[in-house]
Amino acid sequence: MSNIRKAFENGKAFIPFITCGDPDLETTYKSVMAAIENGADLIELGIPFSDPTAEGPVIQGANLRALSGGVTTDKIFDLVKRLRGETDIPMVFMTYANVVFSYGSEKFISICSDIGIDGLIIPDLPYEEKDEFLPYCKKYGVDLISLIAPTSGGRVAMIAKEAEGFIYVVSSLGVTGTRCSIETDLSSIVDIIRENTDVPCAIGFGISTPAQAHDMAAIADGAIVGSAIIKLLEQYGKDAPEYIGSYVKSMKEAL
Repeated sequence: MSNIRKAFENGKAFIPFITCGDPDLETTYKSVMAAIENGADLIELGIPFSDPTAEGPVIQGANLRALSGGVTTDKIFDLVKRLRGETDIPMVFMTYANVVFSYGSEKFISICSDIGIDGLIIPDLPYEEKDEFLPYCKKYGVDLISLIAPTSGGRVAMIAKEAEGFIYVVSSLGVTGTRCSIETDLSSIVDIIRENTDVPCAIGFGISTPAQAHDMAAIADGAIVGSAIIKLLEQYGKDAPEYIGSYVKSMKEAL
């Protein structure tokens, strides 16, 4: 069974997203540990990329800060090894296809397996092209996480049938970022997912307040939050971990 399933065993899952290396890897380490100590169920770690097409300005800024601070994929692998010395919480990488390609797809995915990364989210990988990575993911036991968006339309059932780990349901069109309200008819998307798979689904893109998290958890199995956490890192820098801990606690309680 996928280790990712553990995240969904104790009620609704809260999944924070943290860009590795913003402002530095030590702060990333402390932020992840603070999130775990305050109830996070799964950690989504962003590997920075120079052209993160799915991201809004907040996470783009985090990518640029991390890259200009000299973070590399290998340094992030070392960070995960260090985290794995402290916790067995499910962890996934979120990054772009080019990062994996340029490292060497098989090498990248085999290292993910060795260091204890449970899944991979690649937002710019179309469903039709997932065979670029899927054979390596199967070979090394790393779940390739499927994304389902409001634009997936008639493909929702097909994507759900083949999904593994968990399904990332994109709440709204456009890029990541906090939103005042989420207008998409998510329950009908989740209904189709449920008819086709028992793989859990979590909703992300635009969730920032406990009230929004509570609403999303009523529909899905969990909520993913990125920009609101990255804003704390932008605001507080190296002092952010304690604020992230409090934020995660409030979000987990809302779920």
